[in-house]
Amino acid sequence: MRFISILLIFVIIGLIYPTTGQAAPGVSANNAILIEQSTGRILFEKQAHEKESIASITKIMTAIIAIESGKMNEEATTSRKAIHTEGSSIYLEQGEKMLVEDLVYGLMLRSGNDAAVVIGEHVGGSEEGFVHLMNEKAKWLGMTNTHFDNPHGLDSDTHYSTAYDMAILMQYAMQNEQFQTITGATTYLSKSRTYSWQNKNKLLTQFYEYCIGGKTGYTKKTGRTLVSSAEKNGMKLIAVTLNAPDDWRDHIGMFEWGFENYSLESIGEKGKSAYSLPDIEEPVIGQIISGINYPLAEKEREKVTVRNYILKHPTMAANDIIGKKVYYFEEKQIGEVFIYKGNEKRNEANLLSDTLNIFQNVVGWP
Repeated sequence: MRFISILLIFVIIGLIYPTTGQAAPGVSANNAILIEQSTGRILFEKQAHEKESIASITKIMTAIIAIESGKMNEEATTSRKAIHTEGSSIYLEQGEKMLVEDLVYGLMLRSGNDAAVVIGEHVGGSEEGFVHLMNEKAKWLGMTNTHFDNPHGLDSDTHYSTAYDMAILMQYAMQNEQFQTITGATTYLSKSRTYSWQNKNKLLTQFYEYCIGGKTGYTKKTGRTLVSSAEKNGMKLIAVTLNAPDDWRDHIGMFEWGFENYSLESIGEKGKSAYSLPDIEEPVIGQIISGINYPLAEKEREKVTVRNYILKHPTMAANDIIGKKVYYFEEKQIGEVFIYKGNEKRNEANLLSDTLNIFQNVVGWP
């Protein structure tokens, strides 16, 4: 009886003063990761840096290279090699011509392995040439534990990636508006087909209203793989699972946990302030023209710090940058913005030229 009374007291206390946040989400996946899209902050991970087979989520790389190639409006011719590629297909015929744009839709929505080969041969000059582009792109993106052998993801001993690397890839790809449109399409009618392709990503089409895109994958050896993106309350998250028997539920669980426990908060506002400059008696008015947002859990705001770094000898002309403001989370740098001379009108279109010119003025830069 005494035990029951104590238990009831704890239950009542829990109802009146609920604990903040939830335990990390449980996932069926062997490897998983959840990141915030705009900053890349890792919110949850499970063996995220282990090299694994990845199946058709490979096609995210194939798609973004095709989109960036500038050849989306060109017609590509289907080769004999393409039509004999095993696995999922959009049923191309040898010699058939199709717009690269249509092929990319077939690649992403129907996971066409034949489409992947045609894209590779057309954009890369050959499938091997395209694979070279894939691996070079992976290096450029910092995907240090990734190697591609083909544009479709069929199993190969030296075709692998990690949950983390695939999240980096999806983060990059989702910055491209055309990729966003394609991966977020529920159906698509090719100009050379009389029927529409339906997207295989059920997270997008059926299961999760906040999903805005992604790519499925499966082979018997690799198991189920999935990359997806979701948006809720102004924050976008990316989830990746490898070898996940219950991947739809895994992604929904990770997304809901992320949206419940984190929010995208402003840690740096636009505006003007007075700054003390070396060798100048009067404070100088400086302005910041772009804010900084960062995903934070409750009570993490106090872990954010900011430091001002002022140029030792600002020219007060040319690029009119007088310093920069650097933001840290738990002493790790998470962002920075330039401080401009306050009496000048600036706009965000100036940022690229400012970034290039600032190296002319870096004396004393930390």
